[in-house]
Amino acid sequence: MTESRVVIVTGGGTGIGAATARQLRAAGHRVVISGRRPGPLERIAEETGALAHPADAGDPAAVAGLVDAAVAAYGRVDGLVLNAGIGRGGAVGDLSDEDWDTVLRTNLTGPFLLLRAALPHLLETRGAVVAVASVAALRNGVANAAYATSKAALLQLCRSVAVDYGKAGLRANTVCPSWVRTEMADRRMTRFAEEAGLGDGGADAAYEEATRLVPTGRPGQPEEVAEAIVWLLSPAASFVNGAALTVDGGVTAVDPGTVAFDFGVVPRGVDGR
Repeated sequence: MTESRVVIVTGGGTGIGAATARQLRAAGHRVVISGRRPGPLERIAEETGALAHPADAGDPAAVAGLVDAAVAAYGRVDGLVLNAGIGRGGAVGDLSDEDWDTVLRTNLTGPFLLLRAALPHLLETRGAVVAVASVAALRNGVANAAYATSKAALLQLCRSVAVDYGKAGLRANTVCPSWVRTEMADRRMTRFAEEAGLGDGGADAAYEEATRLVPTGRPGQPEEVAEAIVWLLSPAASFVNGAALTVDGGVTAVDPGTVAFDFGVVPRGVDGR
């Protein structure tokens, strides 16, 4: 973005959301960061000068209040970064009603509510939206039914915005990262290290194991995803609409059917492992 714009970033207290807020503020844009936990938001606000506004992304009244706060502070809304998200593991037969509802409420209904609340302002400013989905929106994994479903639906939600409002000047795109070193991913990797018996390596050993088939051979950093988000929000991406941009180190370029030529693939729990 060349001129100063106003962008709301959900999940803005940590990880990709915090990195995006930093980059937007460094470029001179006005940023409103939101999330459930006031503490992380306040730290990023103090660091960057962003406006912190705690809100539950799945609460319609709270979401409306978030948009109102941005307009009250800065007079307009030019962009949204739909980054708030959670995960709950489990196959279809293992997921509880509560886990399913929680994941869908946060990862899909929350973005819908914010899009709907901000839509009049985004149409007025001919704004841009970027949703943070996942490679799970494009490829699935074991025991990932709720998360993958929510992210695939988020991608299509943004494409619906692109199709329905593109002629009015509103753009909506999605980034699909693979493993990125965030607070949420670190917690999952720590559990994986314990479950897989990776010794004392902890999250570092788990990331190494999980990214073994990634062409770049490592997890991403939040700043790398933020760079893509900031570009998609900018006029430099003015003809990009309804896109799903993989920021994944090349993992979705790998053909699983060829993996056995380079690796001996043995499922965990087989042969005593």
